[in-house]
Amino acid sequence: MATRSGSRQQANTGGANTTGTAAKPAMRKPVFIKVDQLKPGTTGNNLTVKIVNVNTVLSKKPRNPSSLRVPARPQQNTRIAECLVGDETGSILLTARNDQVDLMKPDTTIILRNAKIDMFKGSMRLAVDKWGRVEVADPATFVVNEENNLSLVEYELVNVEE
Repeated sequence: MATRSGSRQQANTGGANTTGTAAKPAMRKPVFIKVDQLKPGTTGNNLTVKIVNVNTVLSKKPRNPSSLRVPARPQQNTRIAECLVGDETGSILLTARNDQVDLMKPDTTIILRNAKIDMFKGSMRLAVDKWGRVEVADPATFVVNEENNLSLVEYELVNVEE
């Protein structure tokens, strides 16, 4: 009886692998957009922006791990910085967290991949979570348009009745 279930498992796994080579779908090229094209609630935004200024908001040490009953993962400082970033079409506040804060230096050009728009007190903030990537790029030649700051536009949630 044990041999029969064992051969059934082999048949199931063997049949799945021998149906042919499962080709991965081709990777798509990222579509880069400009800052003025950002809309509330969007995700998956790819941008090339220049950092105008950096403001450290929070630098907090971890709690005492001995007070926790469950063994926790290694503790690290929580760091959050708000950075004004932009391109030639506009600017927006970027919320950088932990390791991302080290990359944020004024006049640095960065590439944001899979960035999302978070709403904070009715205004847009750009953020890159664990599914995204922040990387330093070659210096860009454009001048940041600080006149069109999307984070200064206040949005209001309106319920539409049908």
